[in-house]
Amino acid sequence: MTAEGHAALDVELKHLKSAERPAIIQAIAVAREHGDLKENAEYHAAKDKQSFIEGRILELEDKLSRAEIIDMDRVRGSKIVFGATVTIIDAESEEEFTYRIVGEDEASIKNGKISNTSPMARALIGKQVGDEAEVAAPGGARAYEISDLKFV
Repeated sequence: MTAEGHAALDVELKHLKSAERPAIIQAIAVAREHGDLKENAEYHAAKDKQSFIEGRILELEDKLSRAEIIDMDRVRGSKIVFGATVTIIDAESEEEFTYRIVGEDEASIKNGKISNTSPMARALIGKQVGDEAEVAAPGGARAYEISDLKFV
């Protein structure tokens, strides 16, 4: 995981613990005051949300405790590796895309970050500028030429 990804998960965990958890505890207390819990939809909704929040807290604590943070200042070279920012060109449409290869928890296609376990990243890792990467896609294999490689 990158340092930025680790920090983002840490911020989410702190928010869940300091804001969401107390708010849902208060919502459960208010819902309990409304009487019979068997038919109290507000209470059941709050308990469901509490369950989700507690599960997410446990998940984040586990991921953060086991995370291996990659120091991007030490990652260099001519081959694509985890953390690299890669610019590729679709061989058919000539359309250009730029992606950063990150961990699964950091992936966000709208932010140009793809998971290192995605088919695209797996096809790119180990390649160099000028190489062609073939990616298996639902509509058939797609070929991309690697036009740029940066380690940011």
